[in-house]
Amino acid sequence: MMENGNLMKNIGLSLSVAILMVACSNGDDAKATGGTSGEMQAANDISPVDRKPFNSSAIASFDEPWAMTFLPDGRMLVSEKAGKLQLVDAKGQKTEISGVPEVDYGGQGGFGDIVLAPDFATSNMVYLSWVEAGDNDTRGAVVGRARLQLQGQKPTLKNLETIWTQNPKVKGRGHFSHRIAFSPDGEYLFIGSGERQKFDPAQDMAANLGKIVRLYPDGSVPKDNPFVDKEGELPEIWSLGHRNILGIAFDSEGRLWNQEMGPKDGDELNLVQRGANYGYPIVSEGDHYDGKNIPDHDTRPEFEAPKVAWVPTIAPSGLIFYSGEMFPAWKGSAFIGGLASQALIRVSFDGDSAKEAERFLMDNRIREVEQGPDGAIYVLEDGEGGRLLKLTPAK
Repeated sequence: MMENGNLMKNIGLSLSVAILMVACSNGDDAKATGGTSGEMQAANDISPVDRKPFNSSAIASFDEPWAMTFLPDGRMLVSEKAGKLQLVDAKGQKTEISGVPEVDYGGQGGFGDIVLAPDFATSNMVYLSWVEAGDNDTRGAVVGRARLQLQGQKPTLKNLETIWTQNPKVKGRGHFSHRIAFSPDGEYLFIGSGERQKFDPAQDMAANLGKIVRLYPDGSVPKDNPFVDKEGELPEIWSLGHRNILGIAFDSEGRLWNQEMGPKDGDELNLVQRGANYGYPIVSEGDHYDGKNIPDHDTRPEFEAPKVAWVPTIAPSGLIFYSGEMFPAWKGSAFIGGLASQALIRVSFDGDSAKEAERFLMDNRIREVEQGPDGAIYVLEDGEGGRLLKLTPAK
């Protein structure tokens, strides 16, 4: 009887701990999305964070993969941070592409994004970003374009030219950002430029650090940019007050969004508006790593506030808006990879409002998210041996 009594007591204790853990988890999710606990409770009852409504199959593995994009024939281009570009087929067979620029590798720096030109079908042009060295132990991100030659035994990049440079180059190896996105009409190129862990440049209009810039595909500046012809202000700037932009993407309505890492907590999802100032480092939903307070956005209404702010951090990386048929219930949702959170986060929208809808635990840091031509969702794990995973509906 004593053994049975202890057993029942242990079962009761375990259930109490489990209930407490669930309650704490729901509370954290409510705080992370800025919603009320009641609102998030209802969402979590429908779709708890450990639910996985998809099957995951590994296609290939890489050495510190950073970005990927799909070619029209279904093959993929995957960048590796140390300076390699891989051509990958549906079976996971990899072929290294030559002609990749030399990169300044270390810390958060190295080879970055890779996207196809809007007219790739006729031009074979690809756009890529990387970190290059400067003088006196400085470095900065650059964006270039090249012709991708796939014919023959050895695929290669031809006629590489640099069209944009992060300015100024500074010391350190963090917050390059260098994410790339084309507008839906293919007319404009948007580049996320991090503030390089230097704080104040995000508000300095004579520097392009901590900004989103808008260019024509050849790197020239559109005359209708918001700061054209303003003395002391770079004409390429589209928005400012950003920190570490690790995802930019357009939704189905043609609106530009970005996600960025906050300081200690306070990661953001922003609706990017022409000429808007998002406030960093003057305001943030997070605080400095040394514990010093940063005022929240609601203390300074002149700054654009995020549509979602995550406290505690998810450490976001990668951003897409899903439009496929494979997961019809997710059409219009955004997906963000989570590094520290080791998750895939789904965000839902109601007009200009947004909220975290689901969080799928992936048991690995997720560096990149893309939608495949077949409507499957593809994710890249971070770090050495990071796998390319294909997500399809669970049966």
